[in-house]
Amino acid sequence: MSAVPDLDHTDDRGNAWAVFLIFLRLGLTSFGGPVAHLGYFREAFVTRRRWFSEQAYSDIVALCQFLPGPASSQVGMVIGLTRAGYRGALAAWLGFTMPSAIALIVLALGLSATGNHVPDGLLHGLKVAAVAVVAQAVWGMARSLCPDAPRLSVMALAATAVIVVPSPWCQVAVMLAAGLAGARWFRPAQAQPHAALAVPIGQRAGAGFLLAFVVLLVALPLAHRMFPSQPLALVDAFYRAGALVFGGGHVVLPLLQAAVVPTGWVDGDTFLAGYGAAQAVPGPLFTFAAFLGGAMRAAPSGWAGGMLCLVAIFAPSFLLVFGALPFWERLRRNAGAQAALAGVNAAVVGLLVAALYAPVWTSAIHAPADFALALLALVALAAWRLPPWGVVLACAAAGWVLGG
Repeated sequence: MSAVPDLDHTDDRGNAWAVFLIFLRLGLTSFGGPVAHLGYFREAFVTRRRWFSEQAYSDIVALCQFLPGPASSQVGMVIGLTRAGYRGALAAWLGFTMPSAIALIVLALGLSATGNHVPDGLLHGLKVAAVAVVAQAVWGMARSLCPDAPRLSVMALAATAVIVVPSPWCQVAVMLAAGLAGARWFRPAQAQPHAALAVPIGQRAGAGFLLAFVVLLVALPLAHRMFPSQPLALVDAFYRAGALVFGGGHVVLPLLQAAVVPTGWVDGDTFLAGYGAAQAVPGPLFTFAAFLGGAMRAAPSGWAGGMLCLVAIFAPSFLLVFGALPFWERLRRNAGAQAALAGVNAAVVGLLVAALYAPVWTSAIHAPADFALALLALVALAAWRLPPWGVVLACAAAGWVLGG
């Protein structure tokens, strides 16, 4: 048996097992929601391991912000895909997703018997840690991607628009507008060199994945009408939720509530209890689907239901990432596309600024002690260079001791 790789110093290219171990560490320690996850990924893959340049990483984030689905999970899929092919994408998803999915299924199985709940102070400490993680990510990306007045202006306008109009469609519109502004005012004299992503998918295969995404979106409701069954109903509902949501995990909650509560699959109190627990586990909020599948009143439920709903809600993300990435890489080599991306990247920073304010800051900073803890966490990350997982655990412990 080979030794476990040195996760911080090996190249790991082509090694799906190493990719899995790195994302498993992130899946166990990445608290704070999708924006914070992007900060953890940046620290792990841009700052520490230097797998990607700041520009390449931001381009990946921009692509995944354009796609429906959980942006942070899709960024992880792209990272795994470019390092170790399809197996790497699957390894990244498994490592990042399964810790929280397993915890939530276990909670669904034992919630009624044990009455488990997340201590308020512990949850509050995790939210304060997210403030520091997101603030560090915003600062680092702004220095690289908004180096001049025009791009700072795009960043500020994007943040303002999203704060004033907090809608997922507004985010998409802002990024489109920023791309048009970049193509008009940021056009370089020639295409700027960049490190090409190692995309092991051709454009013909990419078109096939995009076609499969559309066919499933149309065919699953028809199949459920023709062959009614509970498993097919679950796959249809959770696939549609994963395929049609823009803006990250929190935005999918209304779709899931409409799918599982009125139908009687899950009662309202259980839904809210699972949502509260999902805030306290690391990893993507889309793993809330695993809790709902585990808590189903009708079969499949438990482990089978949890895993079925988890795969169904993430399936569109795989198809969209595999389908869009080959075309995205070709666009990145075009001078006009690079100019548009300069505007989009500035807007991405603006979206992070808006997210830093709401919901990250507004849900965490309620008292001077909260601000002091967030400031110490930021200094620990940026100046003392402590590992993010250690800072997160310290904030959680502080929040628990202080009682929120």
